[in-house]
Amino acid sequence: MSEGGTVGIVLVSHSKEVAAAVAALATGLAGGRAAPVAPAGGTPDGGLGTSSELIAEAAASVDGGAGVAVLVDLGSAILTVKALLAEGDELPDATRLIDAPFLEGAVAAVVTASAGGDLDAVEAAASEAYGYRKV
Repeated sequence: MSEGGTVGIVLVSHSKEVAAAVAALATGLAGGRAAPVAPAGGTPDGGLGTSSELIAEAAASVDGGAGVAVLVDLGSAILTVKALLAEGDELPDATRLIDAPFLEGAVAAVVTASAGGDLDAVEAAASEAYGYRKV
């Protein structure tokens, strides 16, 4: 269980609409009182791409002291989060880039964080989503 708050989740997509939709789905499926989730999609002007500014703002908004799990869709989203983590002062302490499928991983992460899981449990649940079978 997480001590000192709930793990926050940031969903980084190249599209503002995709990030918001995945956040809405994940929080809806978590039911009840969902963990804090913030989408960070697109560029500040609403275009396609990623924005270190939007990612940093989203991470700060969900930071409750128990860590922040960041899930990304692809390509430059990964590079942008890695650059922010390397800088060391743009993201809250205990921010972690999670290697997981974007949609399924987001749902697993939010459900686990909402149940009180710590950052390691959130990462494990999201990463396990790679093994989900559909047939």
